[in-house]
Amino acid sequence: MKKVLIGIVAVLAIIALFSGCGYNSLVKLDEDVKTKWGAVEAQYQRRADLIPNLVSTVKGAAKFEQSTLTAVIEARSKASQITVDPNKLTEENIQKYQAAQGQITQALGRLMVLTENYPQLKATDQFRDLSAQLEGTENRITVARTDYNAAVQTYNTKVRSFPNNLTAGMFGFSQKAAFKADAGSQNAPKVEF
Repeated sequence: MKKVLIGIVAVLAIIALFSGCGYNSLVKLDEDVKTKWGAVEAQYQRRADLIPNLVSTVKGAAKFEQSTLTAVIEARSKASQITVDPNKLTEENIQKYQAAQGQITQALGRLMVLTENYPQLKATDQFRDLSAQLEGTENRITVARTDYNAAVQTYNTKVRSFPNNLTAGMFGFSQKAAFKADAGSQNAPKVEF
């Protein structure tokens, strides 16, 4: 009986050693995912901060379609109300966040298409500068999302791999959700004047 108890304790100790080795790396990867998520949010915030300046510039330089400006302002307002706790990066939460950001992207796309009808607007330095900043921000968002997805992949691989899956289960490390392409993004946008 004593030998069986010692054997069980030895097996449990070995399992604890193997699974315990992965705890620190899981914490590091979890923090990396949270940091990358913060970078995604920062780039979306940068875009949201540029929008009021862009809208003001457009208002001042052209008699513009009010519905387009209103759509941009409303989309920005809705998107800024949605936040995701880095500890709850579930697929559902990411999709809600992505949907709100997608509304801004669509509204800004309509705004940029409509500016084609106002050559004097496109010629202003302020509008040109804001457009370039907005384009750069969109590129930064893409890079931040790509970096986030790479961190999620590394983290999820570690969480699902043996013996780290034992540690993950014991300490509550669960898989994180990645960004996915927006519905219909495989189709090129239609630009009509």
